[in-house]
Amino acid sequence: MANHTQTDTPGITALLSTWAGNFQRNTTSAFTQLRLEDYIRLVVIIGGYCLLRPYIIKLGAKLQMKSHEKDSADHGEMGEMNPNELRGRVAIPGVDEDSDEDDDGDAAGRDWGRNARMRQRKFIREALEREEARLREKAEVDSDKDIDEFLIKE
Repeated sequence: MANHTQTDTPGITALLSTWAGNFQRNTTSAFTQLRLEDYIRLVVIIGGYCLLRPYIIKLGAKLQMKSHEKDSADHGEMGEMNPNELRGRVAIPGVDEDSDEDDDGDAAGRDWGRNARMRQRKFIREALEREEARLREKAEVDSDKDIDEFLIKE
């Protein structure tokens, strides 16, 4: 395997040197063989491209904009609507305003979000109660230690 990579390395370097030689020879001969007509033609083509390019880009942008407008009209988009505009405007039937009721019924198709909110609130309340109970217990233990200091031990 080591012999295989050693034989490939001279082939790669020879190939790269051949490409470099061809590129140099072709570019120099291309410009040395140009006549006055060829230079004029080259300047006109490059100058025309530089002058017309901004207009071509603007034309392309207009065509693209028309295409996007046509596509959006075909898909029936109703214009830009901000989600904040919808808040509080639409009354959802069967749902009270963020009540804290705990319903353990089966979730209907439209009420699954409400039931999930209720479960989440219940979970948070229980977690807060557990944390408060733990803190009360810890405070009682700490207060017992404080009292133990002042008690007379026999």
